[in-house]
Amino acid sequence: MTTPLTRDSGVQPGDLPPLVGRSAAFTTATAKIPAVAGCDAGVLLLGETGTGKELFARAVHYLSRRRTRPFVPVNCAALPVELVENELFGHERAAYTGANTSEPGLIAEADGGTLFLDEVDSLPLAAQAKLLRFLETKEYRRLGSPQLRRADLRLVAATNCVLDQAMASGRFRRDLYYRLNVVQLLLPPLRDRQEDVPLLARHFLDRYAREFDRVLTGFASEAMSRLVAYSWPGNVRELENTVQRAAILTEGRDGLVAACDIDLHDEPDRPHPESFKAAKRRAVADFERRYVEAALAMCLGNVSRAARTAHKDRRSFWALVKKHGIDVHRYRAAESHA
Repeated sequence: MTTPLTRDSGVQPGDLPPLVGRSAAFTTATAKIPAVAGCDAGVLLLGETGTGKELFARAVHYLSRRRTRPFVPVNCAALPVELVENELFGHERAAYTGANTSEPGLIAEADGGTLFLDEVDSLPLAAQAKLLRFLETKEYRRLGSPQLRRADLRLVAATNCVLDQAMASGRFRRDLYYRLNVVQLLLPPLRDRQEDVPLLARHFLDRYAREFDRVLTGFASEAMSRLVAYSWPGNVRELENTVQRAAILTEGRDGLVAACDIDLHDEPDRPHPESFKAAKRRAVADFERRYVEAALAMCLGNVSRAARTAHKDRRSFWALVKKHGIDVHRYRAAESHA
């Protein structure tokens, strides 16, 4: 099922990326996109590599009032450290050796639209400081220029790391984190939404059947069983690559992809899905952790108040905190910042 995200807004077919899935973990995240798109607040997308953070960022952009202006994606980890500020803010001619022409920079390119900074934790501290100032004032200077320039854009940032650890080690500015993290969306890994694997696999098969002009109608039952049983450490990106490879190499017997066409390089020794008991235990543990974290966040780390909110005594609530290794101090830090 492709998640319906529509607005009578002039969005052209093909602009809005398909967000495929029906699992609770996935639809919880996608349900927030229209509301988030309706404002200009900063958005921080959290999730493992390959979970679709850029797709979510594009959905936020194309459902917003900025949809007719540019969407500019940037992989911060791919920018050479010494050129980060140059790429973001631009430079004037002769600003440094080899600068034979002036360049506007990515912020100017995204003016009026959305700038998507993926792997934002890779930015060096000097660039973080300048980015923070820009977000606070909407003003910046090109390298080698005394002139202040303005840009009106929305910033969506993403990371696959734990920013709490990056801040604790001094690699990421805490004030920038709070500026970026106005609205937070957590994208679940594919192993937590395995019921979406058949939908995604069929979606990608249809795409590559058209692209490669192949007659491919679906997956044999053994092939789909292998896909569903796999843990997908590379998430949706790995699934897409696997299906693309199958679409290229399959003999197309009766239009079906066979089990032998599914190449899983790191397939674990787990030929069948986990048992009902194990799956239930994992689901309960995940619910407990998420509930306790939400209660602590609402009560700013006050364990007694969070326990009362949960209608549990403090001792049993604290036992859940310890069981799941939850650091209550991170929520108290949010209170101090406020």
